[in-house]
Amino acid sequence: MKHPANIGRGAKVALVSLGCPKNLVDLQVVASALRGAGFDVGVPEDAADAILVNTCAFIESAREEALDAIEEACSRKAEAAGRGRGAPAVVVAGCLPQRYRGKVLEACPEVDAILGVDDLDRAPEIVRAAIDRAAAAGAAAPAIDAVARGRSTRLFTAREPWFVLTPGPYAYLKIGEGCRHACAFCAIPGIRGRLRSRPAANLVAEARALVSHGIRELDVIAQDVMSWGRDLPGRPGLASLLRELDALPGEFRVRLLYGHPAGCTDELLDTVAASRRVVPYFDIPIQHASPDVLRLMDRRDTVAEVPRMVERIRERVPGAVVRTTCLVGFPGETDAMFEELLAFAKATKFDHLGAFVFSPEEGTKAFSMPDPVPARVARARHRRLMKAQAAVVAQKLDALAGTEATVLLESPPARRGEPWTGRTERQAPDDIDGVTFVRGLPATARVGDFVRVRYVGHTDYDLVAEI
Repeated sequence: MKHPANIGRGAKVALVSLGCPKNLVDLQVVASALRGAGFDVGVPEDAADAILVNTCAFIESAREEALDAIEEACSRKAEAAGRGRGAPAVVVAGCLPQRYRGKVLEACPEVDAILGVDDLDRAPEIVRAAIDRAAAAGAAAPAIDAVARGRSTRLFTAREPWFVLTPGPYAYLKIGEGCRHACAFCAIPGIRGRLRSRPAANLVAEARALVSHGIRELDVIAQDVMSWGRDLPGRPGLASLLRELDALPGEFRVRLLYGHPAGCTDELLDTVAASRRVVPYFDIPIQHASPDVLRLMDRRDTVAEVPRMVERIRERVPGAVVRTTCLVGFPGETDAMFEELLAFAKATKFDHLGAFVFSPEEGTKAFSMPDPVPARVARARHRRLMKAQAAVVAQKLDALAGTEATVLLESPPARRGEPWTGRTERQAPDDIDGVTFVRGLPATARVGDFVRVRYVGHTDYDLVAEI
């Protein structure tokens, strides 16, 4: 959608990003469109003509965080109006208005506009109209509703591939939208729709541009990266895309995030093992280890994959690091089923493991399933699982002492004599897996450098290394 070149007329827009990296990529699309239309993007909230809050609605805690951020923006608007200053417009975008448009406007009537996940390219006109609405103090005009009804069907591509909002020398490469799975607990297909893969040529062009502008790590993301290409002509697989990315010139690395166990094929593993750029890091949520719970979750296609998946990965990809996510307290999960998960986690020794307590989501099959697990029991199971994983992590980090790795430098020290902050291949961005503190770097060190280090210690989850 094209907009008049100066529809923004220099209006200042503050951006608030919530939720997962996939949401951040959506916000990059919005920010790029706004800037192209003449808006000044990324200013502090107290200096903004509009505050755009990009939200998540995956689980209850995410919705609460989003509503808190919206209410804070509305408070800024009310405070500015009370002082006789120009009150900033409040625009709410993303999954929350897509899923709960009426509830957003009911809970926060001061909101000037809502923007759905299929309407990102309308951001310039919507933000302009919201600013005009907010300027007409006391106007009775209804909030602007730009939320397409039904499941999402569109697929957006960044207009300016080098425009990123990540704070370091890494960027997220979103290779698709939607999901082809229908897990009983997950609301994402109802919000984001069915799988839509971006064409390989488009992704390779974006990756090339990002690397040429100094990005040193491309983090490949989607609802399930391992489903990429199944909806494209010829059904190319993720392995073919990785081979194309691997052939690009430049000094950079590629990391895969969010894969489904059923897509962890031998071809994919062998491609990663043979790659120059793709780090041997696998983020594959298993959700559970009990076949009975997996069937209840409608993840029957993973029952046969989960028991040997990590063993297969470590056999075919030397030095592989495996992260997973588990869900405890699912309806019907008995003590014995949880003990099965706990024993599996202890035996498998995942390099990284995160866990969530089941949250019943409207519109999902699990919302009304029988045999709910009491909240206190679910929380206790979560604590036990994470305590067991902490012991595994401590053992693994102890074993790294004296070994070497390559660190991507991301943040210089705040004060002289303090260490740099970076990440090795075993650590995903945004503090997902902790960071590596690097001591002894020369004054010539720069953000984006790859440096060879030796591990000398660790905290609970962060590593300490020397040049």
